[in-house]
Amino acid sequence: MWSVLITAITVLGGTSAFRFYEKRAMHRERDDDFIRHDCKDRISKLEALLDASAREKDDLRNLVLKLTAEVAELRVKVEFLNKSNTKHQLND
Repeated sequence: MWSVLITAITVLGGTSAFRFYEKRAMHRERDDDFIRHDCKDRISKLEALLDASAREKDDLRNLVLKLTAEVAELRVKVEFLNKSNTKHQLND
């Protein structure tokens, strides 16, 4: 009689424990999937930001080169005008 009762309790307890661990594993799997998808989304956003930043950096580099060329051109003009102005002052 006691062995039947102990066996029944063991079987019921084992079944409950199995269900508990099964649910726990399913929750853990869902959490892992959520984290994986969240990381993929974040990586995609960061890659897009990185691409935009690289394009902006290239645009700014080109602008700096253009402005540097313009400054060099203006320096040449200023030097020419200063020399021209000095010659006119000496002739007067």
